[in-house]
Amino acid sequence: MAKLVNGNDIFKDARKNHYAVGAYNINNLEWTRAILRAAQETQTPVLVQVSMGASRYMGGYKFVKDMVMDQMDSMGINVPVILHLDHGDFDAALECINLGYPSVMFDGHKLPIQENYEKTAEIVALAHERGISVEAEIGKIGENQDSASGELASVDDAIRFANLGVDKLACGIGNIHGIYPKNWQGLNFDRLNEIAHAISIPLVLHGGSGIPKDQVQKAISLGISKVNINTEFQLAFQKATREYIEAQKDLDQMHKGYDPRKLLLPGTEAITDSMKEMISWLGTPSLTKKAVVFA
Repeated sequence: MAKLVNGNDIFKDARKNHYAVGAYNINNLEWTRAILRAAQETQTPVLVQVSMGASRYMGGYKFVKDMVMDQMDSMGINVPVILHLDHGDFDAALECINLGYPSVMFDGHKLPIQENYEKTAEIVALAHERGISVEAEIGKIGENQDSASGELASVDDAIRFANLGVDKLACGIGNIHGIYPKNWQGLNFDRLNEIAHAISIPLVLHGGSGIPKDQVQKAISLGISKVNINTEFQLAFQKATREYIEAQKDLDQMHKGYDPRKLLLPGTEAITDSMKEMISWLGTPSLTKKAVVFA
């Protein structure tokens, strides 16, 4: 039977050895299978994460957990899989803790910093009682095509949150969710370097889609251990699906090109291909080449 892990050992090892593990959002069954397949074929650990919106779309956090575990069983997945709540508010984090998610993110960055701190402390206490990993966020990460790039996380806040016992910390360092604008100034490596020297826990890069390879790899060298990817796969799925339709393959009635299983297949395969490329960017080691066994 499939087993989920909390990923703490994996991300500590990633920070120590200067690689990262991808955190890939799922949006439906096809997304889930595509991501699990890429992890299995490359024999690398994977973090499968679901946002609050995607959970509502798919039928709730329990359904998502059951689906992921059922797919792991049916696909014969034997690499470590971390199921994670992405950008959860307090109630979502609490629900996922009660459902036994092995990893949750409480995102309180929009709250006043003291309230973010206090609620994060509550989530850490509740989660750690059950062996569940916690990610927190400080600073502000920009939104789709936001030229302002958000608010930089402070070093003092990073130290305070690390001392709370959070297992992973997402920091605003000029990164943006979604598509990056043409006038984006790039990641602030000075601030990342300051934070990385101040705390030793794994650091998280949100908005990983669209950041140039050299910047991703430099961020990893400075302490980033988890890189979130969603938009990049959505664009790959869109492109492959558009090409299928523009080639009028969906109109092929003789071969049932309109069958949704055929219609969605090119996009699903594009996600797997994109993820394999991302794994090579992140330097995630194959478990067949690594002596560490992750529980």
